[in-house]
Amino acid sequence: MNILAAMSGGVDSSVTAYLLQSQGHNITGVTMKLFDKDNPIFSMEKSCCTDDNIQDAREVCNRLGIDYHVVNFTDDFKSQVIDRFVHAYENGATPNPCVDCNRHMKFKRLLKQAEEMNLDAVATGHYAQVKKVGDRYLVMKGTDESKDQSYVLYSLTQEQLSRTILPIGELTKNQVREIAQEQGFINANKKDSQDICFVPDGDYAGLIRRISGKAYPKGDFVDLQGNILGQHNGIIHYTIGQRKGLGIAFGEPKYVCGIHPQSNEVILGSNDDLFITTVVVDNVNFIACDSIDAPIKAEAKIRYNHTQQPATITQTGENQITIVFDQPQRAATPGQSAVVYDGNIVICGGTII
Repeated sequence: MNILAAMSGGVDSSVTAYLLQSQGHNITGVTMKLFDKDNPIFSMEKSCCTDDNIQDAREVCNRLGIDYHVVNFTDDFKSQVIDRFVHAYENGATPNPCVDCNRHMKFKRLLKQAEEMNLDAVATGHYAQVKKVGDRYLVMKGTDESKDQSYVLYSLTQEQLSRTILPIGELTKNQVREIAQEQGFINANKKDSQDICFVPDGDYAGLIRRISGKAYPKGDFVDLQGNILGQHNGIIHYTIGQRKGLGIAFGEPKYVCGIHPQSNEVILGSNDDLFITTVVVDNVNFIACDSIDAPIKAEAKIRYNHTQQPATITQTGENQITIVFDQPQRAATPGQSAVVYDGNIVICGGTII
């Protein structure tokens, strides 16, 4: 099989390319250039698109004797990931750009690139598994649960899954590093990136201001009864569940419980006020089935590091579900993803509203 391997310069994608080559496949390595290193909007020192990362990917490909390309997807990345990120914060939501990147870049734009290069499939270094069961492709959790990335892959379609290969899904991170060391890869001990690639310094609000060119007005902090508690610095600074960085002292801990962009208000309450049982999810993509005909018992996650919890799932529209957890869950955040599991299998996922 002729496979396009997405190469970030990290150890996971490098081992991905090696494993597929060792299985006899014809591999072409590619790094997506997602933003311009000379653009002052971005802080490039720790991002995924540095010259160092490209050089690491190139060196691994040279070591494997495979072709390597850098493809310029900056326009696609801005429109499909960065602009969505800004729009979400401006509307009081907290986006998950990794989900958008997987949906629109790795498994849409990159698959198109593979077609243009007459290649059969795309491989990535995700810690998850794609398996065909009967006539359906399933997304399953990776063997290394501490690294599992199935949560960010819920948006893949059956057609995309049919051309997606995830070779390290059955390995642990330690095993991946051992393989890289055995092969003498330059990045065998390279640290994993922990931040959003285009916000490596963590200053989301600063980036949003630089991208949009807008000033976001101050507004009122209010309690759950509507009483004014003080002034906030603009809604783009806040997310549900936040306690630190409110910029105002209270006699007791206060947490962001809601963000109302229409009135430019940020709602504060206690930690107990953050717990809810019912979560409504929109833009749902079904993987394990075409739809949910009747309420089912399953488990669900409402953020990447959330431990999946027992719940009842009911489909309430063509692309909408309601999740009712057995026990109240903390800080279900509009804009984040909710993913439904049957054990290790992803049933479906969508965006919390």
